[in-house]
Amino acid sequence: MATSKLFSYLFLQLTFILFVLDLANAQGGLNVGFYAKSCPKAEDIVKKVIFQTISTTPSLAAPLLRMHFHDCFVRGCEGSILLNSSTNQAEKDAIPNLSLRGFQIIDKAKSALEKACPGVVSCADVLAITARDVVSALNGAHWNVETGRRDGRVSNITEAFMNLLPPTANITILKAGFARKGLSAKDLVVLSGGHTIGTSHCTAFSNRLYNFTGKGDTDPTLDPNYIARLKLKCKPNDQKTLVEMDPGSFKTFDQTYFTLVSKRRGLFQSDAALLDDSETKAYVQSHVAAVGKSSFFKDFGVSMVNMGRIGVLTGNAGEIRKVCSKIN
Repeated sequence: MATSKLFSYLFLQLTFILFVLDLANAQGGLNVGFYAKSCPKAEDIVKKVIFQTISTTPSLAAPLLRMHFHDCFVRGCEGSILLNSSTNQAEKDAIPNLSLRGFQIIDKAKSALEKACPGVVSCADVLAITARDVVSALNGAHWNVETGRRDGRVSNITEAFMNLLPPTANITILKAGFARKGLSAKDLVVLSGGHTIGTSHCTAFSNRLYNFTGKGDTDPTLDPNYIARLKLKCKPNDQKTLVEMDPGSFKTFDQTYFTLVSKRRGLFQSDAALLDDSETKAYVQSHVAAVGKSSFFKDFGVSMVNMGRIGVLTGNAGEIRKVCSKIN
């Protein structure tokens, strides 16, 4: 009899837990496999578009990854970076590491989703899934993406410039900026590892080469030999030339970024700043060798999930845009 009562009690407890979980899902929280019933092939559809794109144009991986970063840091991960409502392409191009082609790829993925499951998958989730898939397509990290975001209705270019951390930021500004978004110092150094892919215009770091303190000097924290190499590519006031952020490996997602930073060859001041904090410096130094690759990949996935939770809209908030560049 006692055993029967205990079984009944445990059954009721389990039923209650499952009810609470179902209620949370119904209220729209983020979940891995959020579209399992409403659009079961959603992630496969995005993956197909992204892998086809990266197989022919691997240089687009970095801009597509950065779009998710920028989206989350400006208004939260709500797809607002994609809106044309209060900005134009010239202004978007002014935001570092974004490109018109990147927006077109997101539109292509969204269009394919709309054909399969009209009005179901948000543009914010397309960005999150795309970020994972471009990394995977370059033989990098892979992680389970939480989905269930809804799209915001506001886009403001001024907010973008106010909330994005500049490449000139020092460690104090970087840690404070990440902390405001609920992210840790470890998230900061791990996500900085995303600089292992992509290119940058000379304007993002030219002050380190020619006029660091306003006296025509160079940045003393940057390796002099690397400065000489960069000067060959970037002349004063050069606004067009692109430079590899991880020379020789900028189309491969790996841990070599940390090797560069440890040798004082991080391209940006924000890269060099990682050596000015005990926690971020320790992470850099522990991931210099190839043996640190697997732990970096694991950490990158965790930190991307953490970032993907910033300021999300769920449940009945926001909307599911039919076209990512405009509200319904």
